[in-house]
Amino acid sequence: MKIRLRLAEALQTTLDPEELLNIFYAEIQQLLPIDGLSYHHDIADVNIHVADHAEHLFSYNLVTSKELLGELKISRSTPFLAKELDFLNSHLDVIVYPLRNALNYRDAVNASMRDPLTGAGNRIALTNALHHEIEITKRYNQPMAVLMLDMDNFKYINDMFGHSQGDDVLISVVETMIEDVRTSDAVFRYGGEEFVILLNNTTLERATFIAERLRSKIEALTLEEDGLRIITTSSIGIAMMEPDETISRLLMRADKAMYQAKESGRNQVRVAT
Repeated sequence: MKIRLRLAEALQTTLDPEELLNIFYAEIQQLLPIDGLSYHHDIADVNIHVADHAEHLFSYNLVTSKELLGELKISRSTPFLAKELDFLNSHLDVIVYPLRNALNYRDAVNASMRDPLTGAGNRIALTNALHHEIEITKRYNQPMAVLMLDMDNFKYINDMFGHSQGDDVLISVVETMIEDVRTSDAVFRYGGEEFVILLNNTTLERATFIAERLRSKIEALTLEEDGLRIITTSSIGIAMMEPDETISRLLMRADKAMYQAKESGRNQVRVAT
């Protein structure tokens, strides 16, 4: 009973799934020699490796009364004894509810950072990401580009085809952006039909190529309503991060370049000076 209580108390100290599993691994190691531990949850898209797997593996499905919480794998280089497996079976349930709470908390935090319509990051997420990327840019002296993208004549789309169809257009555009950029880049909804894309470790030449490719793909979208094609074009501004530049000034320069693209006839890319 004292072992279960100590383990339960240790698992109440965090709501981070990875930290939680590291604590569990450290606590179990004090009671039973193990070499590897990992956790996998398909639905939640979680894969955590605390330590590399060894030859002899013990797998355990974590479940509550209502849901499956994924699979926990524990391994070591020597075979498990029957009494050791009994010990694991009798103590692994202690992690189930702390892990469920951690996953629920993670989902709530992620939801608070997402635009509910398109799934792109929201402005809070954009600010957090910019602080992080600017720090990396300064530390490693890497280039960083910001694309400011605005859909052309979007009010006409809403007026002509309805707001529901307008929403579908925004969803399709975000899907196109996410598919087109690297997984290390990020897409954010800045407001209305305006979006921001962060391109880390990206030169101006590369950023211009990406912006032109994205502009072309948005123009090529085949969206229809009642047999009528919905024309989707965008205007994109590019700003490269300058030394000691503030976030507000960086976004302002990208926004100004985007408006220059609109004033030049729309469906264009412009670079901030």
